Amino acid sequence: MGSARDGADDWIEQPGSASNWRARIEAHGLVQVRRWWSVQRCAAAVEAIEAARGRWTPDFGGVQCSLGRAWYTHLETDRAGEYFANATQADALVESVIPGLQAELRGALSEATGAPVRQRRGWCGAGVHIFEPGGRCARVGGSVHFDYEGLTRAQLRSHAPAWSMVLVLQAAASGGGLRIFDVVYTDHVEPTAAEVTAEHVDVDYQTGDLVVFDSHRLHWIQPFGGDRARISATLHGVQTPEGWECWF
Repeated sequence: MGSARDGADDWIEQPGSASNWRARIEAHGLVQVRRWWSVQRCAAAVEAIEAARGRWTPDFGGVQCSLGRAWYTHLETDRAGEYFANATQADALVESVIPGLQAELRGALSEATGAPVRQRRGWCGAGVHIFEPGGRCARVGGSVHFDYEGLTRAQLRSHAPAWSMVLVLQAAASGGGLRIFDVVYTDHVEPTAAEVTAEHVDVDYQTGDLVVFDSHRLHWIQPFGGDRARISATLHGVQTPEGWECWF
């Protein structure tokens, strides 16, 4: 894997067909699509998200919030039952605030994989993460982690093709990029000291960019500054014997 410091940017793609994303992800662990959504469309989405503030789901005691319900935040805070009980309502909320978002991300995943993609039964579709300025993520960054939640033990062991999609609706004023390490999940959840200092790529994304990366790769949201929230939409997908399925 190349480093952003090397000036290697073979993972960057211009808007258009998603048919060659797979090759870039297999080669580099990620693909970054510039301006997948226009700045104007992102601004309208952010305005609608802010207007729906009273309907956000607080996670980790308010360290971050979601529009919709994210599986990993519920799993890690012992709220799995709440996630499934509210999945239908969460999807309806996301659709009412940002019409078409869930279908577009699911469609992009389908085009990129060359296969139909179905939403995992009973789970949420794509949703939104909100990290407020001055919060813990802004100060120290997110946790260094693999996107293993939602993957079965068999899928983890076999490294079943699994992708995480992040659409940047509002980039931070400074920082807040995504560091993707040249480290693939093996048999442990917590990264080692050697893994967090491994070769990596720093993805300095802008509002409207779509970043798709291998969910088995170690990654980290970097600290950010400024007075605006870092807001992004996310969808996870994995290939199963019955085809690709997705969730948030």
